[in-house]
Amino acid sequence: MTTTTLAALVPLLPFLGAAAGLLLGRTAPGFVRPLAVLPTLLAAVLAVVVAARQGGGRPIDAATQLTPTGSVPIDLALHLDGFAVLVAVLAGLVATCVQVYSTAYLKDDVRYPSYAALVSLFTSAMLLVVYSGDLMVLLVGWEIMGICSYFLVGHYWETPEARAASLKAFLVTKLGDVPFLIGLFALAADTGTFRITGILAAVTNGGLDHPTLIALLLLAGVAGKSAQFPLHTWLPDAMAGPTPVSALIHAATMVAAGIYFVARLLPVFAASGAALVVLAVMAAVTMIGSGLAALAQDDIKRVLAYSTIGQLGYMSGALAVGDRGAAVFHLLSHGAFKAVLFLAAGVVIHAAGTNSLAAMSRMGGLDKRIPDAYWTMTVALLALAAIPPFAGFFSKEAVLVAAEHTAFGDRDVAPTAAGWTILVAGLAAAVLTAAYATRLWLLAFRGRGTEAPDHGKQPAAMTSVLWVLAVPTIAFGLTTGVLTDWFDGHSLTPSLTTAVLSTGVGLVGGLVTYGAWRHTTALADRPPVGAVAAHPDAEPALVEAEAMTSHTAAYGTIADAQDPSDPGRLLLGPLHRHAVTGFHLDAVYTTLFVRPVGAAARLVRFLDREVVDTYVHGAGSIARGLGTLIRRAQTGNVQTYLGALLAGTLVLAIAAVVFANVYAGA
Repeated sequence: MTTTTLAALVPLLPFLGAAAGLLLGRTAPGFVRPLAVLPTLLAAVLAVVVAARQGGGRPIDAATQLTPTGSVPIDLALHLDGFAVLVAVLAGLVATCVQVYSTAYLKDDVRYPSYAALVSLFTSAMLLVVYSGDLMVLLVGWEIMGICSYFLVGHYWETPEARAASLKAFLVTKLGDVPFLIGLFALAADTGTFRITGILAAVTNGGLDHPTLIALLLLAGVAGKSAQFPLHTWLPDAMAGPTPVSALIHAATMVAAGIYFVARLLPVFAASGAALVVLAVMAAVTMIGSGLAALAQDDIKRVLAYSTIGQLGYMSGALAVGDRGAAVFHLLSHGAFKAVLFLAAGVVIHAAGTNSLAAMSRMGGLDKRIPDAYWTMTVALLALAAIPPFAGFFSKEAVLVAAEHTAFGDRDVAPTAAGWTILVAGLAAAVLTAAYATRLWLLAFRGRGTEAPDHGKQPAAMTSVLWVLAVPTIAFGLTTGVLTDWFDGHSLTPSLTTAVLSTGVGLVGGLVTYGAWRHTTALADRPPVGAVAAHPDAEPALVEAEAMTSHTAAYGTIADAQDPSDPGRLLLGPLHRHAVTGFHLDAVYTTLFVRPVGAAARLVRFLDREVVDTYVHGAGSIARGLGTLIRRAQTGNVQTYLGALLAGTLVLAIAAVVFANVYAGA
């Protein structure tokens, strides 16, 4: 079988699995789990085969025209380069682990068939985005991911948090997709094609007439999909969905799509220095703001959500300084350790019966109850904090080295301002990352108080995938010398200066947080004591849904807990109350957009009902009144009809005589 045929099967298999799962979900429920896992697993295996055959060499292209359009053609095209085949392997691996994990996590969920089918469709859409060589076909996968995220985030639709989060995720990402679509059409108008290879060739030959406008329009869609400032607010709220969905969205699919898109079309963005500076500023604000917010969150999954936003900021920063190799390298390593973090968080929530770090800090022995989650999460947090020799260290260093080279003028792809912005923000974010990673680990696994409930051994389907994903978390960074050909042939090895500097500031952040924790643990006997789910022996998905509900009931919000023993409060000081709300961006958007749009909608409704409908109803009333008058004349009495006829005839005769005399006199 040819490489292109195998590549075509990679997104097709999960799609067929999704269709079969939906068809057989009610009639043959025993086939649902195999149809969820096996097609995704086979797609992951084929993705590995495609990557091995491509081998980091010249890109493989294949295309067939879908339909003549009369202007810019749309092709069903594949474009397989080193970036595409590696990202497909990541998406296939994480999706397979999520499907296996979900078989235990939602084992008794009545909506599991539709859930599994949506996860498969989600995976298929991401693989279509990765392999597509035509922007219109890529857009199809892009939008399918958006609708799948709406349904998956809202899986616990009985809870108000899930309903609001799914709607918010859909609307915010669509807000970015509108200018994104305009940008795609403008790009095709300038270059005369939707094919990625044709666009890149046109850019190389100077065929792009409006580079800044097009780049900024496309960045709006990227900011929405990849949760970058200012369109990042949907991602923390999306934690209301099941934990496996969070892992899939954060590690390998939706949020990675925007970064991958910019990496694929980086010459388009590099054609405008202004666009790269805008991207650099957006990435810098995202990195620092999300780090501060993560340090204030009480929900363990919201900490990880803001962490994802910050790590995506690093990837955007690498792209802003013109190094797509560093961006995709960090995307791959982040996908591995972030999948571990979310899936391990699901195990932690199930074992503790709560998603509240404040409540976990008052439990003892949680690390002994769930050793698999404890050790794999510890490794993943070290990778997140960029501690050598874990994968996150090497990939984050690649970003900082690229920023350093741009800042000092060693590379001229991007303005030096972009390089300095990313370098300074990246080092500041390294301190914050180490701080919130240390805080999460201390509060979750070094709690003091009542022993954590013993639920017995966690299901093997949930713990085994943690160790599978821990392997690339530990070892992927060591492959930098082997995978050079897959990353445009650029070296990704760290430099001594940035390695020492970033590791040093990271260690400072971790040690300061540890010192703050030691100082505040004396206050751990004070409240809060609530926010623990009622049924710790239930299936994990039910425990998670109850944990969200009980957290809001106990503390009044999903994000915060009035915990005096939280080291984050001590470190942030007065900034804590702002950071815990995401710096009030939701309130700002409500004031600037939601309320005016709501007021405009109410005005339109008033005009429609009270003005437009009045004219419509008035016309009907006039016709109805005339009909009433005419109906009264229809008495059914023949004598009346004859009398009226004679009277009318007489009137007409008199009128005829009068008019005849008038005309005769004239």
